[in-house]
Amino acid sequence: MTEPLPTLTILLAEDDDVAAEAVVRSLSKAGLNFPVVWAEDGEQALRALRGDDPLRRVPRPRMTLLDLNMPRMNGFEFLQALRSDDELCDDVVFVLTTSDVDTDRMRAYHEHVAGYMVKSSVGPQFSRLAQLLGLYQHVIRLP
Repeated sequence: MTEPLPTLTILLAEDDDVAAEAVVRSLSKAGLNFPVVWAEDGEQALRALRGDDPLRRVPRPRMTLLDLNMPRMNGFEFLQALRSDDELCDDVVFVLTTSDVDTDRMRAYHEHVAGYMVKSSVGPQFSRLAQLLGLYQHVIRLP
């Protein structure tokens, strides 16, 4: 008999409320009941991960979906801060962005992201993203 999977929490670092809502709808439509914590920029996302935001808690196991182009602290600045924090450096991050620029992709992988997804390539209403996350939860064991 297999143990039930722990609930995976998703931190969605995304400044576009339409894209954020589309991700949440896609997960729901796919039957994935992951709690989603939405942060509108990198600073807010870091506060949530560090437990410094009383409105946003992101317990483990967790995964971050990260937009690169955000105000105040962009995705690359977030990744640098995350990877230099001893408590957060092993967090799993997938980039979900509009940028299909090779230099952005290489820079993100240099910061040890688990994957780089261009929003226009993840299917209608982010359907492929939901499929990926559903499979990921069943196959990968997160810290």
